[in-house]
Amino acid sequence: MKGATRLSRWPLTFLALGVALTVSLGAIGCGRSGPSASSGAGGKIHVVAAENFWGSIATQLAGGKAAVQSIIVNPNADPHTYEPSAQDARAMVGANMAIVNGLGYDNWSSQLLQASPQAGRIVLNVGDMLGLHSGSNQHRWYYPSNVYSVVDQITADYQRLDPADAAFFATQKQLFETQALARYAALRHEIRARYAGVPVGYSESIFQGLGEDLGLRLLTPYSFVKAIAEGTDVTAQDKQTVDAQAREGKIKAWVFNSQNVTPDVKRVNQIAGERQIPIATVTETLAPASDSFQQWQVSELEGVMRALHSATGR
Repeated sequence: MKGATRLSRWPLTFLALGVALTVSLGAIGCGRSGPSASSGAGGKIHVVAAENFWGSIATQLAGGKAAVQSIIVNPNADPHTYEPSAQDARAMVGANMAIVNGLGYDNWSSQLLQASPQAGRIVLNVGDMLGLHSGSNQHRWYYPSNVYSVVDQITADYQRLDPADAAFFATQKQLFETQALARYAALRHEIRARYAGVPVGYSESIFQGLGEDLGLRLLTPYSFVKAIAEGTDVTAQDKQTVDAQAREGKIKAWVFNSQNVTPDVKRVNQIAGERQIPIATVTETLAPASDSFQQWQVSELEGVMRALHSATGR
């Protein structure tokens, strides 16, 4: 996603170290240490999530037992190139738990953590937790099985930080999976049952995991969607292939990231429109930012299903 919001021009490590030093000196002056491993302000676990899609899940699993702050909340901000503010650095300094995506997606968050160590802090690096390597698709929140794995891990980490409320967190997890995610799970099942094998095109690698989960046949070359996601040049061969797939009707629907409409994506959008190929949109982060994770994903799944229904008549 492009169009990053740059909130600070200070060197990242200098900013984080400066804030960490300020917080540490303040604590010494008051005769107190930083937050304990088990609680933050008001006795709650203090959680900082690098991105709001993970933060939304963490908030719901906490059930009021944790104060969760997400750093990336602006849909126009690019997590790849985001430059944290002094406020972001201060939040990370005091966190009992940090949730970062990893896999090179949000390197700035790891730098903040390294520059502001906190005794007892738990760091959930999603890529590391999943055992993935550099070069893997970074967009793990679009892989439903990974989402459920992160739910498991956040719950386990809450129980570790606040063992007295372990049963409460287990209940929160059950409610989240069986109620909050019910429509998300049902839509995926319905789309898979009705449209598995339907050939579709997609503009960016964020949709790969969800498209595979839905059983769709993803025809777009991965090199094309990876280049669009990373902002690198698309090869002439990939342009020709993707254009031909739309022009010749080889794809029945086209899914594109509306937050990153490059000239190549705009061209395919136009071809799809001219050929009356149904189009669905997805976004990289919560849109609108006020949505919960499941509201956002359900809205996108409903859009995909409408496009597939229009394309196939079923």
